[in-house]
Amino acid sequence: MRVRLHELDSHLNKGLAPIYLISGDEPLQMGEAADSVRAQARREGYSGRDILEVDKDFDWGELMAQANNLSLFAERRIIDLRIPSGKPAADGGRALSMYAARPAQDTLLLITLPKLERSQTSSKWFKSLDQAGVVVQVWPVEGARLQPWIEQRMRSAGLTPSPEAVAMLADRVEGNLLAATQEIEKLLLLDGPGVITAERLVQVVADSARYDVFGLVDCALEGDVPRCVRMLNSLQAEGIPAPVVLWAVSREIRTLCRLATEVDQGCPPQQVVASHREVWEKRKPLVRRGLQRQKSDSWRKLLRLCGQTDRAIKGQDASDPWLLLQEITIGMAGGDRGGRPGLDGHRLGAGTPLPQVC
Repeated sequence: MRVRLHELDSHLNKGLAPIYLISGDEPLQMGEAADSVRAQARREGYSGRDILEVDKDFDWGELMAQANNLSLFAERRIIDLRIPSGKPAADGGRALSMYAARPAQDTLLLITLPKLERSQTSSKWFKSLDQAGVVVQVWPVEGARLQPWIEQRMRSAGLTPSPEAVAMLADRVEGNLLAATQEIEKLLLLDGPGVITAERLVQVVADSARYDVFGLVDCALEGDVPRCVRMLNSLQAEGIPAPVVLWAVSREIRTLCRLATEVDQGCPPQQVVASHREVWEKRKPLVRRGLQRQKSDSWRKLLRLCGQTDRAIKGQDASDPWLLLQEITIGMAGGDRGGRPGLDGHRLGAGTPLPQVC
């Protein structure tokens, strides 16, 4: 059964199908559609989840093995099958057709893959999945559809944009929905819900600051500790609110925690990064570098430090939030957070040159 993307939530509210296939090349909407299916599954008691990543060495027998692997406590679970190439090949096609013929009980199969070609949508395996479950095809938001999408997204977030602000933001993000979502989140963090004019949009999202919070995150992933310190000092001096900086770094760290867990399980960093569409193509080398630099335990420690920083910002912890933010960014860059004090009491690793404040 085919379900359009905007109809997915209402469909899910009526009950889950045994199989969902989500395809497309727009990462934000792909990720959100898969998240909606997983969230509804959790609400219906699917507490377990097995992730299967299909590469050239993937054994398709693993799909049936997982389907037949009953939990000791008979928990309902999700098989999260990801096919980055979009092509299951002959063995995969047979395995998918067999699964569709007899879906496993108490199991939801969620398949994600890139945009399907015409030859794939006429294949036996696709028709079997279409008949047994639900197919959601995600199309890019382009041309005249982009501004209405941005306006609806802003209004859903509690913002009331002027037509000029919507047009300006659409021009700025150039069709990148992930970038548009980040800008909307930034607006909400800085101003809260309310009216957004073109003038205010320029003040908030234009590249007026010497260092942008997203530039700080990228610099940390590059491993440049002294420059991270300079950038953070500059952000503080320019009056960028600490919650905005924390939001940017904690958002990245949460993603790296998830990816690093897969690396710890034996998947190469390059393969892990390539399979996650929420990582923009041009940022994949940076994220891969971060995964190669440290393991999931280190990223989880940094995430806990983000929690402490949040409490410090709210006055629930006596620590200086900006010193904690520096500790986090140095940790992201792979520096030793327990070394000698640097400028203004900042702690740098042994042997790390003292940064000069711009």
